[in-house]
Amino acid sequence: QVQFVESGGGLVQPGGSLRLSCAASGFTFSSYAMSWYRRAPGKQRDLVASVSSGGNIINYADSVKDRFTISRLNAKNTVYLQMNSLKSEDTAVYYCNFATVPRSWGQGTQVTVSS
Repeated sequence: QVQFVESGGGLVQPGGSLRLSCAASGFTFSSYAMSWYRRAPGKQRDLVASVSSGGNIINYADSVKDRFTISRLNAKNTVYLQMNSLKSEDTAVYYCNFATVPRSWGQGTQVTVSS
């Protein structure tokens, strides 16, 4: 069945960096656009970034543009999120999923930005 396993989160100071990874299984990964989402405390889950199946079309939420970079390695069924210049407002649980009709949510990985 479809499964997503996110990793790489942690506690980081403002201005720091983290790289998140998401291992996907149970479907033909290279055929699907993928996205990273996040849910901050007390808020709804929001879209952060998306990458097309081939990796050539990428979109970002305005709040992370120029700070975050999404990428994918189809040979490893993995999607990444490089996060630089982190801010306290980036604190959230981060998830990966299909870019359209997300389903079968994983556990996510907690990112906490705090001094």
